[in-house]
Amino acid sequence: MTPTITHIKDLVERCRHGDQRAQMEIYDRYYKAMYNTAYRITGHSAEAEDIMQEAFLSAFTKIESFQGNSTFGAWLKRIVVNESITAYNKAIKMAEVTYNDELKNEVDDGGIALEEDDKTSDKVRLILKKIKSLKENYRLGLTLHLIEGYDYEEICEIMNISYANCRTMISRAKESLRKKLEDHEK
Repeated sequence: MTPTITHIKDLVERCRHGDQRAQMEIYDRYYKAMYNTAYRITGHSAEAEDIMQEAFLSAFTKIESFQGNSTFGAWLKRIVVNESITAYNKAIKMAEVTYNDELKNEVDDGGIALEEDDKTSDKVRLILKKIKSLKENYRLGLTLHLIEGYDYEEICEIMNISYANCRTMISRAKESLRKKLEDHEK
């Protein structure tokens, strides 16, 4: 077992006993990744921040339910994804007016921190911008599959769709993204 894994297990155990310093250390370690996950699903900065905070509160109050079958980070990410999907579905049902977070930056990076000197950052930004321009279910499916790394079965469960619908949707989303990227190159 690596020292980092041992350290996380120690922090989780300390959280079980109400150690606020351990909670803060876990928060500091995971908040950026959890914010990015929520942001990629919801597409709204303020909502992603709220979801991230709620997920940490939920994780710390329900830490006893963490059984160690997966890593703590994976368990926490699952909470964030579930809360993000709930918020996303609620926003669609309410036909909520979208936030306009993009005013500050014309090309949104999709919540992924990119190094300014990274030669591929322009291409990555373009791909993320094109993903964001897809239909909502395509954007969500591709984000979960390609960026978050969920498999089809997990996406089916998260989006509450059948396996066949999931594979078809992701295939069509990839094709739509491919066409958007080709159109951009012309």
